[in-house]
Amino acid sequence: MTAVEHSLRSLLAQGAEDGTFGPGSKLPTERDLVERLSAPRSAIRRALEALEHEGVIVRHVGRGTFLAEAPAPRRGAPPDTSPAEIMQVRLVLEPPVAALAARVATQADLDRIGRCLDRGGEADGFEAFEAWDARLHRAIAEAAHNGLLMNMFDVMNTARHLPVWGSLKRRTSTPERRRCYHTEHTAIVDALRDRDPDGAQVAMHRHLHNVADSLLGRR
Repeated sequence: MTAVEHSLRSLLAQGAEDGTFGPGSKLPTERDLVERLSAPRSAIRRALEALEHEGVIVRHVGRGTFLAEAPAPRRGAPPDTSPAEIMQVRLVLEPPVAALAARVATQADLDRIGRCLDRGGEADGFEAFEAWDARLHRAIAEAAHNGLLMNMFDVMNTARHLPVWGSLKRRTSTPERRRCYHTEHTAIVDALRDRDPDGAQVAMHRHLHNVADSLLGRR
């Protein structure tokens, strides 16, 4: 956690205590946060991205940044979900989501997706790459602007935190394989930027098929 992220969390915690910030409250603008926290705007944005990834805040284009509402109780992936089942669901869900995102994503969505792609390409180890890989796939799902799909995606995505998934990913991850995944991610993002639904769907399916083959020992 960076110093700026820590300061931002402290600001939100203090606001929760004194009633300034509650669930659904609008946060100060990036410019205001720069002044309050005496931090560069780039650092503020990275801290906000981290909080957004965790579901602490929600950002709406043209409206601002808000504290997330208290989530409704929701079942996640069963603890005995296997990697094969996870990949089956991802192959069913994510390619058409990518196609929808290619049709309806805003420029702000594409910029956020591009940042995730770039940071993943710069990642120099397993943990950093996995974090940006997860953010990239979630940013693509968010760009579809469909709340029901996002709920389905988030339930599916809880499986990425199961121990069996993490240990298998770590065992099969190599620098060469991460470079391959980044190339595949780039193809997906290129199709999104080109507003090519068929291309985005095919590129996502090809990527996930290769991930499944790598994880499950089919190549």
